[in-house]
Amino acid sequence: MSQEKQNNFEISKSIDIYNNLLRELNLNYVDEINPAELNEAAIDAMLEGLDPYTVFIPESEIESYKLMTTGEYGGIGALIQYDGEYTRISDPYEGWPAQKAGLQAGDAILSVNGVDTHKKPTDQVSELLKGQPGTEVTLKVRRYGSEKPIEFTLKREKVKIDNISYATVFDNGIGYVSFNSFTRDAANEMKQQLLEMKKNHELKGFIIDLRGNGGGLLNEAVDIVNFFIPKDKPVVSTKGKSQQAGSVYLTKNAPIDEEIPLAILVDGSSASASEILAGSIQDYDRGVVIGQRTFGKGLVQNILPLSYNTQMKVTIAKYYIPSGRCIQEIDYSHKRDTTQVKGDTLGKPFSTMAGRTVYEGHGITPDVKVEPLKYATATAYLYAKNYIFDYATQYHHEHKSIAPAESFRIDDATYEDFMHFVKEKGFTYTTETEKKLNDLKKLAKEEGYLESIETAIETLEKQLRDDKETDLIKNRKDIEELLRLEIVGRYYYQKGRIVASLDNDDELKEAFQILLDPQRYESILKP
Repeated sequence: MSQEKQNNFEISKSIDIYNNLLRELNLNYVDEINPAELNEAAIDAMLEGLDPYTVFIPESEIESYKLMTTGEYGGIGALIQYDGEYTRISDPYEGWPAQKAGLQAGDAILSVNGVDTHKKPTDQVSELLKGQPGTEVTLKVRRYGSEKPIEFTLKREKVKIDNISYATVFDNGIGYVSFNSFTRDAANEMKQQLLEMKKNHELKGFIIDLRGNGGGLLNEAVDIVNFFIPKDKPVVSTKGKSQQAGSVYLTKNAPIDEEIPLAILVDGSSASASEILAGSIQDYDRGVVIGQRTFGKGLVQNILPLSYNTQMKVTIAKYYIPSGRCIQEIDYSHKRDTTQVKGDTLGKPFSTMAGRTVYEGHGITPDVKVEPLKYATATAYLYAKNYIFDYATQYHHEHKSIAPAESFRIDDATYEDFMHFVKEKGFTYTTETEKKLNDLKKLAKEEGYLESIETAIETLEKQLRDDKETDLIKNRKDIEELLRLEIVGRYYYQKGRIVASLDNDDELKEAFQILLDPQRYESILKP
């Protein structure tokens, strides 16, 4: 029997067993069952054995998945986050219903259309907020500084998240585009920006910022590569089980610019279509990739319709960039094999068009590595536990306006006020060193050594406590930067936060140095 026939037999057999099992459960189980919930749990458990990108999409989540391909959804246009009690508005999108109606970052959502949201996780509140464009949704929120809840009635719109969040030409003549995603029309948006910059400026270089860009539509990435690579060049090929899954994507048009020095900024969250763009530019030696190793997602998904208005997002192929390498980090066909080599271990070597050596797997390794910023424990806790977010909410309530995004700074008085705020809130945290000392005490007690070393341990613990007292001062530079960006976002939204963040951007500074130094730029791209 052929493998296909064997598989078909096993599928028929499994479906028959499953139908019988569900029917008998419904007839005989001691309590009432919810067949829909059991069915979804069974499907999720089945897909769990595959890769994390193959998922079942129930009808209730269709709206969320539209965002992946179109960048559009019906809703109010705001990012939200859960604080342990309520879901809060964390970032209203400028120009969309939430911001236009007056909702602010920090507003705690008490109810949506009369549905109490206390202790409801973010995904459930998100589903309540989304809906058909043109329909109304009523929110009751608690706002800092207001004793009584405030009610807002908004009309949902078809919210379109921009692929490009910010674009500019710096004073040094280098064009810059902050690129969020590869949804529909991403390439057209990039093309318009590039052509406008070339028309109005004597560009000395061009930077595409893919940091944090998780990908999207493959064809949009191919079209953007084509802006810098000649016609009829392969950008990516896909290979899968079915014949339809195998394709070669070529550049279709004459490029916009084959000469301009090009830099691509990437990090560990740059994935999928971002890796196609960065990897293709690297394989053709067309530009310099700067930053940290990318995520490593070399898998292609399709969304397939199922019955009863449900869908499935399924992995259909792996993709290969021009050098022939696949950048997929994890082999999910052997996901239970704990001996898989990951991390910075080199994979199979390949060559760029100029003969530089690049490696398969593990994402795209930058041509120029820039170490990511690592925060001290105190700084990380302040951010993760929303002390910085909450102080920004208070600051926004107390200050009608601030200086422009690019020039706003945290002065001494503001930082002193922040430290006082944190102390009043009872800020505390446990360092890894403290945890290890505590483990040492337990182990020493078990082994009978505690009495002889207890004084030494107590001395170390006191030293740690004394050091922690000064952590907010020692780490002021990093804390101040996070605080500055959060406050700027309250007044100037996403665009303002990006403008402010570029002041202290190590990857951007490295890109400037390389693009403005032709000799160094060329040397990086040579074998």
